[in-house]
Amino acid sequence: MDTSELDVRLSKDGFYVLPGTIQPAACQGILDKVRRGRRFGPELFLDEASFDANPIYKGVNPRPGRNLFDTLHDDVRVVLDDVMLRSCLSHLLGEDYEHIHHKFVCGIPEHWIPQWLRQRIYGNPVNNLGPYVRPEYRDITYFYGIDFHQDIIDWPDRLADFVTVYVYLHPVSASDAPLHILRGSHLFGATEFPHRLTLQRDTQEYRYEAAGGRQCSCECVKLMGPAGTVAVWHSATLHGTQPDKGDHERISLRLLFGKRNPGRQVGIDVVNDAIQGPLSLSRTRRDLSADGAAVLRANVINSGLSALSRGES
Repeated sequence: MDTSELDVRLSKDGFYVLPGTIQPAACQGILDKVRRGRRFGPELFLDEASFDANPIYKGVNPRPGRNLFDTLHDDVRVVLDDVMLRSCLSHLLGEDYEHIHHKFVCGIPEHWIPQWLRQRIYGNPVNNLGPYVRPEYRDITYFYGIDFHQDIIDWPDRLADFVTVYVYLHPVSASDAPLHILRGSHLFGATEFPHRLTLQRDTQEYRYEAAGGRQCSCECVKLMGPAGTVAVWHSATLHGTQPDKGDHERISLRLLFGKRNPGRQVGIDVVNDAIQGPLSLSRTRRDLSADGAAVLRANVINSGLSALSRGES
């Protein structure tokens, strides 16, 4: 691996797509095991009466004791042990890098979602469908689109000394809820969600505003690719997805890795030295109530990109 190219790309762009893939056959083997445990379709969801009888918004994501990744750990070793990925992480975080978190993520096709639920979640910036999924299936995180966000959103007060690794387990095209990444958005550091973004329709870039009057324009990159595509991004890089418009789910692996030794200078420190903004926040979001329910109705990635698809200016 060309580590100098990795440093440049992550410092300038905030993300890096590895020049290679996990073997597609290995990805298919993981997918087969994931799909064996449930029927992916409308059957994943509670009915309206069952949800209303006991609405729960917190504690619905995978966790120790209820995480399919842990159950399939031997199968996903092919990803964790990939030579190129390990080289990348060792350079960025040190050879003793820390494995912080892991889970499967599933993008849900629009036509699977019950009509009663569509009306409730329309316009939400973060449509984590965990509250509405049957409890026995909450060992995966299910999304129906998610607005531009930083992964440090889930780690208040933590230093931005970690990266996300995202692996597509099957081919992802424009209709499969590909990740949308805002190039260079990490350079303002950690900012509160929802972020101040405005689509510039003449350039199809986003104007990003942060504290102190700082502004920049960010190109929106759609990450598409074959099974086994691996992307790495900084915890302050803005990214999101639109709802899955395809006829099947989009299942991926999401892993977080961090620097373990604070006294050692490694690649992530080079990246962070270029950031002109905070590397941590005590308050990372303002879109949820105390019980975890959504209180804001605004979604930049959907409104902006939908307008582009209609040719509006």
